[in-house]
Amino acid sequence: MNTLQRTSISRRGFLGGSIGLAGLSMAGCTSSDVGDPRASEAVEPSIGEQYRAMYGPMPDERFPIPAVDLTKVPRRFWRRQVNYRTSEPVGTLVVETNRFYLYLVQEGGKAMRYGVGLGRAGFGWSGRATIAAKKAWPTWTPPAEMIERESELAKWSAANGGMPPGITNPLGARALYIFEDGVDTLYRVHGSPEYWTIGKAVSSGCVRLMNQDVIDLYGRVPEGSPILVR
Repeated sequence: MNTLQRTSISRRGFLGGSIGLAGLSMAGCTSSDVGDPRASEAVEPSIGEQYRAMYGPMPDERFPIPAVDLTKVPRRFWRRQVNYRTSEPVGTLVVETNRFYLYLVQEGGKAMRYGVGLGRAGFGWSGRATIAAKKAWPTWTPPAEMIERESELAKWSAANGGMPPGITNPLGARALYIFEDGVDTLYRVHGSPEYWTIGKAVSSGCVRLMNQDVIDLYGRVPEGSPILVR
């Protein structure tokens, strides 16, 4: 794709997550860390009111979000603050593709950790970029290449206005748009209604989180934040 060819982000080795987009609705490693970048648990969680509330229904959203059935999501992928040693600056998003985690680097050697779902091999990228834009309840528009592979998606083409936002939209409740040097990489960090796919590689495209998690992340990450995928 011409846009991707203009970016220096590598398309090797990253199991990319959910489906790609067009324009602001289109999606399409070893770092230099000093010390051990791996995280450890700050507090071992237990299933209780804290997590029931964290992943409970969100009826006040534009499109009400149902509760997550936590029996279908391994505990290690539930959102939590962890100890995290890294040389990346505070506010950086770090996606560890081999572990299916996204970390938001915080002060004091901490990070907020989220479980993610990623894509099949061959639909990937890795490198450094920037969260250039954010959108609540985004429209999803599959790119022409995806429509060629899956003709049933033609009804959601750019010419047809894309797929309207909603609870079944592949981008979920929020999307963070990844650019490098002002150029859209066509990849996103976004929500997904299919919470049972977290921790798995089952589709093409981007990095997806449970809707409850992407809403939390969206509120913590300003535009212009750096992102590293490795």
